[in-house]
Amino acid sequence: MHLYLQLIVLLFVSITVYTFDVKKKYFPVPVVLLLTGIGLSFLPLFSDLSISKNILYAIFIPGLLFVSSYQFSAKAFKKNASIMITLSTVGMVGTVLLLGAGIFWITSYFHPLSWSLSFLLAAILVPTDPVSVVSILKNNTEADEIADIVEGESMLNDGTSIVMFTVFLSMVETGNAFSIINFLQSFVFVSLGGIIVGLFFGWVLSHAIHITSHREYQIMLSILIAYGSFLTAEELGFSGVLATVVSGIMLSFAFSKKDEKEEEFRVALGGFWNVIDPILMSFLFLLIGIQSAAYLYFNYWYLAFLIFVLSILARFIVLGSTIYLVPQWKKRFENFSSVLLVLSWAGIKGSMSVVLLLWTIDSALVKDPILISIAFSSILISFILQSLGIYPLTNILKRK
Repeated sequence: MHLYLQLIVLLFVSITVYTFDVKKKYFPVPVVLLLTGIGLSFLPLFSDLSISKNILYAIFIPGLLFVSSYQFSAKAFKKNASIMITLSTVGMVGTVLLLGAGIFWITSYFHPLSWSLSFLLAAILVPTDPVSVVSILKNNTEADEIADIVEGESMLNDGTSIVMFTVFLSMVETGNAFSIINFLQSFVFVSLGGIIVGLFFGWVLSHAIHITSHREYQIMLSILIAYGSFLTAEELGFSGVLATVVSGIMLSFAFSKKDEKEEEFRVALGGFWNVIDPILMSFLFLLIGIQSAAYLYFNYWYLAFLIFVLSILARFIVLGSTIYLVPQWKKRFENFSSVLLVLSWAGIKGSMSVVLLLWTIDSALVKDPILISIAFSSILISFILQSLGIYPLTNILKRK
């Protein structure tokens, strides 16, 4: 009964937030949900609520990623594939290394962290949140191309971040030094495996929709693909995130053919996933707020803020150098400096960072409460400040 009451309260709060629907341009709904979750943590009803990374990772992430990927424009993916893939792979690795070095340097003045812990913290903070980007950036800007790049990159970079995170977590747990060969082997194996599983499930879904026109069957099939691709890839030791994203993108390409049956399937899927998506997102950010409250020690907020600033600078430097080195990419943007600023600021930390952080907490050998506190605080600072700052920055971009 206690659990049922918790679920009823969370659902009631979610409905209330969406009913009043605060003006998203200035104070986005995900931010309201997260702050509300922090407030709920002080109620006796939620004092014993504990969330494992498996719940967030296996229940919330696949559904949210599938919705983002199958609704992502196939035309936009073709147009921006090279830059999105580069930023989500090479860009991610460069950002982790640069941010990790910055964390090692800045913490040496306050609470020294080893190189391994510094890179582990960087790997936690680097993935951008597709849920946050989709729900905030798309509603707050007319710069569609920038929004597409950020959304596509954020969907793809989760797979990269998990590979880097597991490598650095293994370093911390075993005490082994970083090996570029082992890292590349793990990255290629996990990434390619996830892509292959996603291609298979996406191919199955794209063809199976022609078997029947029953909407119930089509919806059940989409659930099977979204979660089946994820769980299958994870069971095989591959990236479940990439599997789900790839299967969703393949479905998006099927929709782009403008076939009558695909159009009917889109309507059927929208009737289901457009309801499930806000429910998953609401519960996700409420639970993140409730869980994070226990780790927010105000003695270390100053350090968390400094690391947040370093994360913005690291992303700015890596994005700028990556795009600048490819003339074709730079020429696509009239106001390169403004676009770079928006792209850098739009790298919001959120759900995947929290999953990786809970993964760290579950580790028997990572028991530094200050590290956990700094990480949670940095994620909250990023999510709130960057979400609120997206709209003003895009206004600056439009005026130039």
